Amino acid sequence: MRVRALAVRIVNQFLRDKRTLALLFLAPLLILSLMKLVFGGQAISPVIGIIDAPAALTDKFEQLNAEAEIVLYDNYDIAKAALQAGELDAVLQAGSGIPELMLEGSDPSVNRAILLLVQNATRIEGGHNAPVVNYLHGGPDLAPFDAFGPVLIGFFSFFFVFLLAGVSFLRERTSGTLERLLATPIRRSEIVAGYLAGFGIFTLLQATLIAWYSVHVLGLHMAGSIGSMLLINVLLSLTALTLGTLLSSFASSEFQIIQFIPIVIVPQAFFSGLFNLDAMNPWLQKLSLIMPLTYGADAMQGIMLRGEGWSDLQLDVYVLIGFSVLFALMNVVALKKHRRM
Repeated sequence: MRVRALAVRIVNQFLRDKRTLALLFLAPLLILSLMKLVFGGQAISPVIGIIDAPAALTDKFEQLNAEAEIVLYDNYDIAKAALQAGELDAVLQAGSGIPELMLEGSDPSVNRAILLLVQNATRIEGGHNAPVVNYLHGGPDLAPFDAFGPVLIGFFSFFFVFLLAGVSFLRERTSGTLERLLATPIRRSEIVAGYLAGFGIFTLLQATLIAWYSVHVLGLHMAGSIGSMLLINVLLSLTALTLGTLLSSFASSEFQIIQFIPIVIVPQAFFSGLFNLDAMNPWLQKLSLIMPLTYGADAMQGIMLRGEGWSDLQLDVYVLIGFSVLFALMNVVALKKHRRM
């Protein structure tokens, strides 16, 4: 009888907590659906620009056209400009003699696929025209971890700051500290700014530690400036900080903060570049535009793999600043619900 009473109490407790029921039943379905959409999308075909292609070579590529998209060029400079702009994955200069292949180089899996395809296409009877291979970015020793490492740096920075900010700000509320502050003449905007400044010190230290450890201890490939990498990591952490404090306003316990993870954090992992966005359906790719981690991870990859500078990064920087300002303003509005009239 006592066991039955305890079981009934727990069942009733779950039934009253709609958010927990949603986490238990709907969150796994959401994540599985996202995985289906991400991994069950369209096939990825590398885009190869070919210059001075003889008819026999184009015929060979046509036989393999299910594996790549071929774009013909008459001028090497135009093809290389397209490669630098990210429109091509490789440029093959055929002509006479030994073919020359230049790979974009920032994705080792794409590099391997193109090398195999080009080797098959340039194979001739009685021998093999092995192409001379060059890399625009990276090199033959670029490891898979070098390719997705920048995304992981951004993801873990975002995840842990979000969790820390959400739980810490919640404790300020449940302990009564925030309520006492709201009873003073201090403005809500000043409260938000003060909390962000306090948390921001540790955010800056975390971003600095992660940047240093990733490059100097783990030995991740670094083609750009570590200062630019630190800037993006700080902005990404600041976005997570403002978002975490905002969502904590709608939670009444640490467990409810955890409930936001499948809804807020997990989808961002799918759209951050950890998985190739080109494999998703085009309509699904548009969801990445509202994910802060998409811009942070894109900038981190650009800095570490392709050595991009300010002109290439400024859009990502402005978007991350915009997200942070938006979430901070929403924080100010959310504090109204905690002020006792």
